[in-house]
Amino acid sequence: MAEEGSNNQSGEKKGKKLPVVIAGIMLLEAVVVIGAVKLLGGGPSAAQAELFGEEMAGEHAPVEVLLVNDTFQNMQTGRVWEWRVEIFLRVRQKNVAEVRRIQERDQATIKEGIALIFRRAHDRHLREPGLETIQRQVTTYINEIFGTDPDGIPRVERVIISECKGFPADA
Repeated sequence: MAEEGSNNQSGEKKGKKLPVVIAGIMLLEAVVVIGAVKLLGGGPSAAQAELFGEEMAGEHAPVEVLLVNDTFQNMQTGRVWEWRVEIFLRVRQKNVAEVRRIQERDQATIKEGIALIFRRAHDRHLREPGLETIQRQVTTYINEIFGTDPDGIPRVERVIISECKGFPADA
């Protein structure tokens, strides 16, 4: 019986020692990993990481490019209306040069396409608070003209109609 008591006590000691041994091994492992990282030069410094982030942000930074600032006619109501329109394109910095090149090359074609959209537009579309219908039509047309970049992403992220004011032309 005395032997059973001593065996039970040694089992308890082993049970209490096991978590201490595991904690010691984990601590030793952490010291080895930290030492190896410091010895091998560590990761990129904060300055290097920030610089890389700025470069990527610069390439993908949005830029607004004026597309059209003109007056277009619409006669869908039976009266001649003139709509003063200003449209910008939101493009990524990396696509600005190509967008401007296409814009310069196809200037008359772009203006004609926008004019046709406004001539054919229903009066209710021109008076929508957010110009959703006109904006969708212009966006579809613009994406046909400017296409996609080498990554397969449309060059124009968004069409911004910043001004669209109508005035009766016969008044």
